[in-house]
Amino acid sequence: MNKKLLKTILGDIRFWIFFFFILRLVGITNAPLEVGHNWRQSLTDMIARNFLEHSSNIFYPSIDMAGEKTGIIGTEFPFFNYLIYLISDIFGYTHWYGRLINLIVSSFGLYYFYKLISNIVDKRVAFNSTVVLIASIWFAFSRKIMPDTFSVSLLIIGLFYAYEYLKNGYKSSLLLFFLFSTLGMLCKIPALSLFSILILVPFISSIPERRRVILSILSIISFSIVSIWYFYWVPYLVETYQYPLYFPKSLSEGIHEIIPLLPELFEKFYFSALHSYIALICFILGLYFFLRSKLKLQKLALLTITSVFILFIIKTGAVFPLHNYYIIPFSPIMALLVGFFLAQIPPKYQYILLTLIMIEGIANQQHDFFIKDDQTYKLSLESINNHIIAREELIIINGGQSPQSIYFAHRKGWSIDSKVLGNKNYLDSLQALGASYLIIDKNYFTDPIDHYQRLYDDRNYSIYKMNER
Repeated sequence: MNKKLLKTILGDIRFWIFFFFILRLVGITNAPLEVGHNWRQSLTDMIARNFLEHSSNIFYPSIDMAGEKTGIIGTEFPFFNYLIYLISDIFGYTHWYGRLINLIVSSFGLYYFYKLISNIVDKRVAFNSTVVLIASIWFAFSRKIMPDTFSVSLLIIGLFYAYEYLKNGYKSSLLLFFLFSTLGMLCKIPALSLFSILILVPFISSIPERRRVILSILSIISFSIVSIWYFYWVPYLVETYQYPLYFPKSLSEGIHEIIPLLPELFEKFYFSALHSYIALICFILGLYFFLRSKLKLQKLALLTITSVFILFIIKTGAVFPLHNYYIIPFSPIMALLVGFFLAQIPPKYQYILLTLIMIEGIANQQHDFFIKDDQTYKLSLESINNHIIAREELIIINGGQSPQSIYFAHRKGWSIDSKVLGNKNYLDSLQALGASYLIIDKNYFTDPIDHYQRLYDDRNYSIYKMNER
């Protein structure tokens, strides 16, 4: 292969997107057992599996850990879960479909991010920014069974088609903008921070007025649909079925919760977003050069997105500083500023820094691709239960607040903290609500239970029938 051809290949962003797509196929069939965010991935799979096994009504997502309740939960619009369900309906259910769905959509999101930045800045900045984004928090989370990079990718695709419509007036682009943007925000409302850039559209006089008006009207309709889901339907589900997933805070509550967690909050920006200290330095320099540039409209866009994102941080309260994936909607902005700085330096040094950023980002996240051997025992729980516990029986398991254990048990019931297992009165109260079996994960609780009949025991699990001896 001659140097010219090699340079052409390495300079094509599609090569890097495809290369990292293949790289992230490592461990793609893993169940949600990795240390990081296994609880959120288990919940995603749980909702998808319930669509398959119980009701496929997308407006009523349900979980298994609501005890005697229906399990219907107020959560984000379950489009991602529903895609897992649709594939499972064809090929049969397995744990990992969501990983592949997310990876495919997030890879397209990277390509559309490149196309969008190429148009609003230039191709050199777009190439740099996209490579940085690939190696950022996006690297690990774009293959998790979670809707975060999935939702941002849909929103980025929508924004690209918004640009296409404003530039060329294609009606098909207008339709695609509405579809992808609405789905992106429905899947995770934090994507709204990027959508807020469209507030500027009515004030861009270089765009024909008719296009500005039409796009603005559709943007309002899109936002209204998202608002109906999150501010009408989710509260209705919570009030009716008594199981919320998240608790939005008032501004004063959010600030009060965040202040003690400022170190954790800052960490999300200086490390979690890019997973590279080299990229962080480039981001700071990129912000400096960007603010000194003459890109007035782009500066207004940055200010708008940042302002809305700060509002989102405050509304989530302690949740944002304690969960690194909430920074994902802002990671494309940080990657863009890194790319902006790299475009200011000679190509030779630009490529050196890009290489170092990629190496550092991958090194800081590679552990997330592998499952620890001491976690694989959880995969045996369902087959054990199938010989002892009927599917309709309610169980108690010491999985704490995480849905992971009850997900692998493939039964409905209660997931409780190990420290209450010694409280017979508490266990009896759950029995009165319908609990029939107690499953103890012995990796988290080793004391014997004397007041129930033990039906099964091995190195990892004990199963008890909840009736008096």
